[in-house]
Amino acid sequence: MSTPSTPTIPYDYQRDGIDDATLLMLYERMLKPRMIEEKMLILLRQGKISKWFSGIGQEAISVGVASVLTPQEYILPMHRNLGVFTTREIPLYRLFSQWQGKANGFTKGRDRSFHFGTQEFNIIGMISHLGPQFGVADGIALGDKIKGNQQVCAVFTGEGGTSEGDIHEALNVASVWDLPVLFCIENNGFGLSTPTKEQYNCQDLADRAVGYGMESHIIEGNNILEVYQRLEAIVRSMREQPRPVLVEFKTFRMRGHEEASGTKYVPQELIDQWALKDPLEGYEAFLKQENILTQAHELALKASIIAEINEHLAMAYDEPAIVSTITEELNDVYQEFDLQLVEKNKTTQELRLVDAISEGLRQSMERFDNTVIMGQDIAEYGGVFKITEGFLEAFGRDRVRNTPICESAIVSAAMGLSINGFKAIVEMQFADFVTSGFNPIVNYLAKSYYRWGQNADVVVRMPCGAGVGAGPFHSQTNEAWFTHTPGLKVVYPAFPDDAKGLLASSIEDPNPVMFFEHKALYRSIRSEVPTDYYTIPLGKAKIHREGTDVTVITYGAGVHWVLEIADQYAGRLDVIDLRTLVPLDHETVFASVKKTGKVLIVQEDSMFGGLASDLSAKITEECFEQLDGPVRRVASLETPIPFAAQLEAQYLAKGRIKETLEALLSY
Repeated sequence: MSTPSTPTIPYDYQRDGIDDATLLMLYERMLKPRMIEEKMLILLRQGKISKWFSGIGQEAISVGVASVLTPQEYILPMHRNLGVFTTREIPLYRLFSQWQGKANGFTKGRDRSFHFGTQEFNIIGMISHLGPQFGVADGIALGDKIKGNQQVCAVFTGEGGTSEGDIHEALNVASVWDLPVLFCIENNGFGLSTPTKEQYNCQDLADRAVGYGMESHIIEGNNILEVYQRLEAIVRSMREQPRPVLVEFKTFRMRGHEEASGTKYVPQELIDQWALKDPLEGYEAFLKQENILTQAHELALKASIIAEINEHLAMAYDEPAIVSTITEELNDVYQEFDLQLVEKNKTTQELRLVDAISEGLRQSMERFDNTVIMGQDIAEYGGVFKITEGFLEAFGRDRVRNTPICESAIVSAAMGLSINGFKAIVEMQFADFVTSGFNPIVNYLAKSYYRWGQNADVVVRMPCGAGVGAGPFHSQTNEAWFTHTPGLKVVYPAFPDDAKGLLASSIEDPNPVMFFEHKALYRSIRSEVPTDYYTIPLGKAKIHREGTDVTVITYGAGVHWVLEIADQYAGRLDVIDLRTLVPLDHETVFASVKKTGKVLIVQEDSMFGGLASDLSAKITEECFEQLDGPVRRVASLETPIPFAAQLEAQYLAKGRIKETLEALLSY
């Protein structure tokens, strides 16, 4: 890759009153990541690091953004923003340990490069799916706005990332809610090897802001003084008048997407053209011309940085390889949480399931004033099931927020709220719609604590289930998608009193919880419910009937299907309501199975890949010698859920329970 032998001054650098000390500070802040990168490229060739995403040629953007924000303001960088990390003065040995997968890094060897965050330095790292990053920034900024702290949150993406739907959703939400987010797009011409002409069909990405009703700017990203001065004015204005601003930085990536990809896809004349605009070399030439940077100062500065790099590399190399145990790994999937049990009071009232959930939500929001609930139509309208009716008047618009139809951005925003010290509750209008927010749930909420110790204090409420003639897109009970994902807790109550207490516990729990609420039970099931706030531990099943012959395990609507016929088998059935699917009460299940010797598992979901399949295998492994017959499962048909009443009844597992039970009893 060719570069000019004598650096030119590519821009008309305008000081506009910036003192010499600040000019030199910006130079030093760009020089350090450049020199670190040059060292990393040597180590990569030596096989001492496994991968590198180079930001050479883009340092002015990272340094400029980090320099105009206060240390208390969050930044969400990408893997080419080393200058953010160094400007925030993260000790280099910790970065080097992170890149080597050692304990002094930020992820305990569980993730690589810049896929990490740190609350200590108010930096929130990326995930490879890119798009959710903007939504997380929305949530952090929403928290800042609720706090009224006049802070700005900055988030990065590249021009390729702007093609993701999550980006569009997040920009729309930020605009609708006037969130103080500085959206930074580093337009370096290529998304890996795909040129911009194949990524979008507008003149500038900044033009898109018009469609969102958002202010935008185009900044020459290789001119550190333009970046610094314009961002300083923009951010100052955003603090005074909270609002989102989109900034497109025109820049260039002088090396490949990552080193293995190379740059053969880039025309050489383009590389030569941008080499003349090198943000560090051009600025250095300007400082020398203005007699602000002397050769002696330059050499001393470089020597100091080299010494720092070598010293910290030695510290990282001397650090032993990380060692962990299976127990340690499993214990770090969830944040440890010791629920302080709040006992039920003796005064009760008969409530429907829907009313118990509403009351539980209300009392939790009264108890925790940092709780925010978000969802479609949940404010004035009270939600499609009226669970949040009256909440807007009780808690205000900051805490009860109607959202656009954009499940992914809202789940990501819930993660951002958690990062900023809030408890977030997201209402999926129907559990089926969670597919539109699947990525941030399984890749962000579920993995963040294990990856870098950041919990996701988020409850996703999931109105689910068939039996109401709602058809294929409003009737799924899709708990198995989430029981399969380490890091999520899954709760599925069948009775109003359980629902209220379990919901309170789910909201108290700092880990992400998928809370399933069966729509067909909302207004058909009643029970006595204590009037005050109380909690029920997650992971504790309930035995509704006791018997000697068969253990029947179920949850949700299945509990009521089984109880409808249980009295016909008085004294013969142990009927277990799991209530919580993750964590699952194996102790209660195994004890019952060892007593009865026969097992029937009932689920509303289709058979293959469902919870019943995994539970059946677990029972066979742990209780094989006590079994007196095959573990039997009853589930719904392997079809989408039909609309017509007769077809829906035929689809559901309910009609096949008794026949299977009789066969098992007579086995």
